[in-house]
Amino acid sequence: MKYCQFDGCTTKIPKGRYCQEHQRSEKSSKSKAKKKTAYHHENKPFYRTDAWKDVSDYVYEREKGHCQHCGRFVFGRQAHRHHVIPIKKNPLLKLDPNNIRLLCPQCHVIEENEDDNKKVFPNYFS
Repeated sequence: MKYCQFDGCTTKIPKGRYCQEHQRSEKSSKSKAKKKTAYHHENKPFYRTDAWKDVSDYVYEREKGHCQHCGRFVFGRQAHRHHVIPIKKNPLLKLDPNNIRLLCPQCHVIEENEDDNKKVFPNYFS
């Protein structure tokens, strides 16, 4: 038995970090599940392949490390590669460098939530 890790709580618990009173509510865990699906984790094995690493490095070098949405310099885990046409919609484009943009984490969320017709050929639609 150990104490709940919530500040000032003296309730003893058999496992976990928090007592039932201080555990996260169902509502926040549901929103967390939505966030997990935002980046399509079923493609994780693909992102570990050498082919993806080569294309990913090429895109980073092509963009000189700058976010294509806001222009901020990004590196390491902050440099997200975004498929303009998602892998789910067209798996043939998953290794096409013309389908991949370099984005910072904030802009990646914005791009993920845009309408489909805005993503492809934005100059054409405006």
